Amino acid sequence: MMVTVALIVMAASLGVKRTEAQVHHVVGGDRGWDPSSGVASWSSDRSFRVGDKIWFAYSAAQESIVELKSRDEYESCDVSNPIRMYTDGLDGIPLDVEGMRYFVSGKPENCKNGLKLHMEVMPLRSPETQKPKVVVSEDSVSTLAAAPTTPSGSVQLYGNSVLFLVGLWLCFYYMAV
Repeated sequence: MMVTVALIVMAASLGVKRTEAQVHHVVGGDRGWDPSSGVASWSSDRSFRVGDKIWFAYSAAQESIVELKSRDEYESCDVSNPIRMYTDGLDGIPLDVEGMRYFVSGKPENCKNGLKLHMEVMPLRSPETQKPKVVVSEDSVSTLAAAPTTPSGSVQLYGNSVLFLVGLWLCFYYMAV
């Protein structure tokens, strides 16, 4: 009987997906990673935390993103020794550790004209304040939209389906024994 209860509890929990609180930042807002987007002013009033994600949107044919190790490399636009290069045109980068991060244009002339971003990634939020959020910006205006606090119907349906199938299997098993 205890095995049956354990199976039912496990089956019910299979469909529930736990999520960490995140803010998704689209670098440069609506204009993306572009010399005209004013990346420095865009980032000036933002807080970046462990668990957040930054998104770079740009034309892969015309641009690339380079992550650098040091402030000196960042300030001089020295892209000769990158940590990583991003070239897909839409790159999502998780912020999974605290500390400074430095991103610049792969084109030194664009970097020297201000197409670069440095940020300090702050510690994870406390559990009481964690709620997934999406940052949508239009120039200097920001809006934070909180994600739903209850699971979607599809997640609940999946969890209930698993529970139903386990229960059905148990009925057939005990009928056969």
